[in-house]
Amino acid sequence: MSADRQDAKVIDNPSSGRQRRRRRIWAIVIVVIIAFLIAVCWVGLRAITVKDGLVESQALIAEIQDGGDVDAVLPDLSESAASAGAAASDPVWWVMEWIPVLGDNLKGVRLSAQSLDTLVNDVALPVMGDEDSTGSITERLLAATDDQAKNITELADGLDSVSKSPFLVSVVRDGVDKVDEVMGSAAPMIAALPTLLGGDGERNYLLVFQNNAETLALGGSAAAQTLVRVDAGSIAIGGQGDSGNYQNGVAVDVDVPQSAIDLYTSYLVDHINTSMSRPDFPTAAKIMRAWWQRDIADDEIAGVISIDPLALSRILKATGPIELSSGEMLSEDNAVSLLLSEVYGRWDSYKEPDLVDGFFADTAAAVFEAIAAGDFDLKDMMWAITESASQGSVLVWSDDSQVAEAIEGARISGVLPTVNSDTTTMGIYFNNTNGSKIDYFTETATSATATCEADTATFTATASLGLPLTQRQAEALPRYVQSMTFGARFRDTIYVYGPPGTTLSDATFNGDEVSIAHRDIDDLGRPVVAFEAWFDPGDSVDVTATFVGPSGDYGPLAVRTNPMVNGTKPVVTDDCAG
Repeated sequence: MSADRQDAKVIDNPSSGRQRRRRRIWAIVIVVIIAFLIAVCWVGLRAITVKDGLVESQALIAEIQDGGDVDAVLPDLSESAASAGAAASDPVWWVMEWIPVLGDNLKGVRLSAQSLDTLVNDVALPVMGDEDSTGSITERLLAATDDQAKNITELADGLDSVSKSPFLVSVVRDGVDKVDEVMGSAAPMIAALPTLLGGDGERNYLLVFQNNAETLALGGSAAAQTLVRVDAGSIAIGGQGDSGNYQNGVAVDVDVPQSAIDLYTSYLVDHINTSMSRPDFPTAAKIMRAWWQRDIADDEIAGVISIDPLALSRILKATGPIELSSGEMLSEDNAVSLLLSEVYGRWDSYKEPDLVDGFFADTAAAVFEAIAAGDFDLKDMMWAITESASQGSVLVWSDDSQVAEAIEGARISGVLPTVNSDTTTMGIYFNNTNGSKIDYFTETATSATATCEADTATFTATASLGLPLTQRQAEALPRYVQSMTFGARFRDTIYVYGPPGTTLSDATFNGDEVSIAHRDIDDLGRPVVAFEAWFDPGDSVDVTATFVGPSGDYGPLAVRTNPMVNGTKPVVTDDCAG
């Protein structure tokens, strides 16, 4: 070979090497592009499956909410939820979530689909059970929540995080926000349920039955109590009590602020029936626990649950009619009238208190047995509890921090909000202070308005109370229904709590015998005005309280009031929110 040809070969080698490298790079790029396109197509196809599953699931859930048969709908819901969850759990999908912008949308869809799949197939289905299921519904609930609590918490945290992404497209954001709201509420409660249901050992709860015929801020007089023992999901009655079992007149040792005593007198802590006077369920729960531990048995009590006949009537929709030991049937149609009125016509509670107390105890035991046995429609029971909690007819307090956190801020906690950021809440409460059971007949109405100007926000609350009976009708009522001291003449104290950060500016009233009992006391971080109102059959009373505060960001105006037999929904006019 000549020297020239050798030199040429040497010169050509670098160039040909670079060409080969470029070809390899391009080959890799082409392969990556093809792989990416395949992945996009694959994820696109999976996304269609996810979308179809979520849309079908949404339609089936709506069918259940509209009264559809849960047992008939659940298999289809299970299948559609599982399809969506499986499609979004594909490994390729997970890899694509690393892509900027697109990834957040894919992650939001995946977490939404997996959340639905978990709630339906890993919680609802096992709890609902079938003919092969073992254990009571509460035992199955314990098993399901104990198994899935960690997973559900992680899904909820993930949804909360991705919901804050600025890159979510509108259709994804709408879906993520809906599921995030559900999971944000469900996750803390599901995490707390294993503890509540005695998954880590026996726990005692005091179940308090309030009597709305003798209305108080939280519902009514604490008529009867039942100790409930829960262990590994199994529920049993541990004991029962009524007002006759307690040393009324001797105060229990519970630390309550002076403002509470000033407003509600020592009766708040030295008479068990008036334990529910202050609109703060933690206060009432600790007082009730102290009564039981001092006068009944020194049981360790982990929490207190309150329920009234208004809630019971809804629960009976889920259980169906329940036969009492007397042979009569207790149903959603007669529960309120039977427990709040008719019972007092059967026996003279002054002369035969044991018969009346026995009737209430029998009723409580019969209802408890039906619930503990799981003999109810789950959908109707969930509605009954949810609706009753929203009306203040079911309240819960727990000394367990995890449970307390799960219900914090919810109406079921029985705690007035301490700030105005989420809602600007006013409290309007009717307290029976005459020892009667007349509130089966009284009629109440409440309203609130908010107006905002440049420097001032003004909040006005109005309460109306009337007794639509004639004097003759009132005098014909059983003696126990009439006022303990005044016969067919009655007295209420109406409390109005202003929003936090405001001050009372005016208090007015209509009525022949109405006066302002207190107007210079702050309680629960709020200004309070109390009106004392005497009224006769046929009378009506109206009171109004106005509070002012600085201009600022106020959440939507809301009203909390007693769950009343004949109370109307609060009327709210809000010119401040937003």
